Amino acid sequence: MDETAYREALTTSISRHCPFEKSILTLCAACSKSEKHNIAEREAVACNSAEAHESCIALHDLLRDNFKFALGKPHIDGPLPHAQEMRIQCGGLKGLQFNLDGNDQVQDVWTLLTMAQQKFGKMADFPYAQIVRYANTNYKPR
Repeated sequence: MDETAYREALTTSISRHCPFEKSILTLCAACSKSEKHNIAEREAVACNSAEAHESCIALHDLLRDNFKFALGKPHIDGPLPHAQEMRIQCGGLKGLQFNLDGNDQVQDVWTLLTMAQQKFGKMADFPYAQIVRYANTNYKPR
């Protein structure tokens, strides 16, 4: 299957693409609101909740914005290389989990996000400096 056909199949079969797809596919995190789809020989992750999807997009955007300095980029306009995206997704989620309860195993992204909002308030008020610091010192890609 060529790339154009894959992209067309992806957009027709998945309406809400998971912003934390890479972390879920690499088993760095799990999510109760996600569902995996096989398209040709590839695997994609969709979100089965509109509310969770919007919240996760907002969190992903905030993580990308707060990781700019750590990645050495003044601004992030488009897609990042795989390793940098993994640092944002896996490192960011693990850092948030660690700042929430001292454990960095992300069992459910949606539960993590819900509990973090209960503890810290709005997503903009999450402790991003500590999250980025934790990710930079503790997240090691495979």
